[in-house]
Formats: sequence, structure tokens, C-alpha cells
Amino acid sequence: MKLFILFMVVGLSVWAWFFIKGFRRQQKRRLLLSTPFPPAWDAILKKNLPPYGNLPPDLLQQLQDATRIFMAEKSFEGCGGLTLTDEIKVTIAAQACMLLLNRKVQYYPNLYSILVYPSTYVAGTRPTIRGQSQQASVRLGESWQSGAVVLAWDSVKHGAANFNDGHNVTMHEFAHQLDQHYGAADGAPVLASRSAYSAWGQVFSKEYELLRRKTAKGRKSVMDAYGATNPAEFFAVATETFFEKPAQLRKEHPELYEELYGFYRVNPVEWE
Repeated sequence: MKLFILFMVVGLSVWAWFFIKGFRRQQKRRLLLSTPFPPAWDAILKKNLPPYGNLPPDLLQQLQDATRIFMAEKSFEGCGGLTLTDEIKVTIAAQACMLLLNRKVQYYPNLYSILVYPSTYVAGTRPTIRGQSQQASVRLGESWQSGAVVLAWDSVKHGAANFNDGHNVTMHEFAHQLDQHYGAADGAPVLASRSAYSAWGQVFSKEYELLRRKTAKGRKSVMDAYGATNPAEFFAVATETFFEKPAQLRKEHPELYEELYGFYRVNPVEWE
């Protein structure tokens, strides 16, 4: 009986701790959002992120709010001699938060740090998103299940400014973060319902195999060939394409577009 009471007390204490922590976080967010979006940040995004100026008022407000929360709650660290600036942090934060628009999700709850290098960097042997270790290589970015995203700033800025080439390293790596929410990335992020996984699996499996066949034959696709590496990379590449080449993706792969539209709850065709 005493042991049962002890478990009850511990359980209630843990619940109370999470409740108080969540309550305080919401208070801080409300206070943060009670002030206007910084004009300097607005100027940065108008310059660095073309879709920003084309968003309807409701999505623009969502993006600004999410960007402020992201900036306040995540830690940025400059690596390889890079001195962090608001331009770097805001440009990364806004692109990451574009994946959260219209969705009832947390702000990447497993993510704590964004490590930013000035340009491509050499990564050593470390478990990849599929669990295998690999040799040191030159990279533009990577997503760690342990709570960090690593990015090369020159690639981030180029991917943001050229928002119609289908390549966006920030969105790619943050798509992995969504995929890694409850474990290793496998191309199946958390969906709205259990029933949604059936259609998602059928469409993504078919489209992934199609990209693999095209890549093996040297044929071009609207999606980058890197998506043929594995299902996790396919989801990340499909995400880049959905936001940067939406009209072409919808025309050539309508079923895939509909699944991504159902997941992200936005229609990027309207922003072009």
C-alpha cells in the first residue's frame, strides 16, 4: 500500500512539473507575441525569402509568430569561425517555421540547437538518420535525432533566395526533424490519424520506387536524385520540391502532391 501511495505521489509530482513548465512556457510565448514583429527581421525576410512577401495575411502572421517563438526557444551556435547575426538566425528560423504553418504541432520539441558553419563542412563518422555510420564527408547540412540541426550558411542563403530551384537545405533538414519526432527517420512523419498512414505509405512507396528507377536509368525528375537514397531522404527531397516547385510537382506527381498538401496544410502554388 505504501509503495502504491509513493508511486501515486511521484506520478502526481511529475504531472504537476510538466503542467507548470507548460503553463510558464505559454505565458512567455504570450508575452513575446504581445509586441510587434521586429521591423529589422521583416526587412531581412523580404530580402532573403521570396515567398514571404506573397503569403496571405493569416499565414504571414503565423510565420512571424512562429519565427519569434523559434528564435526565443532554440539555441544557435556559430561554428568554423562564423559570427552569428540576426540575418542568419532569422533566415533559418523562418524557413524552418514554414513547415509548421496551419498545423497544430509543437515547435520542433526535440530540437535544442542549430549549428551553423559559414560554408560546406566536413563531418566525421557519426550515425546517420538511418542509424549507420559513414566516412567523413563534405556536407551542406544534417539532422541529428539527438536534438541538433547542422547547416552551412552559404547554402541556406542560396536555397532561400532561389526559391524555385527545388533545393532548400533548411527545409530538407527540418523535414528530417519532423520525421524524427518519435524515432529514427523512415519517411513517415507523425500524421493526423492512423488511417492516414495507409494512403501515405502506398503513395510514397510508389513514388519512391519511381524515382529510384528514373535515377538508375539516368532520367531526370522534378525531384532531386538524392531522394532515391532511402525513404527518409525521399520525404525530405519531396518536401523541398513541394515548397519550391509546387506547380510542377502537382502536374507530374498529383498523388504525391495531395499527400504533402494534406500533411503540410498549405498550397505553395498560391505563393508563386
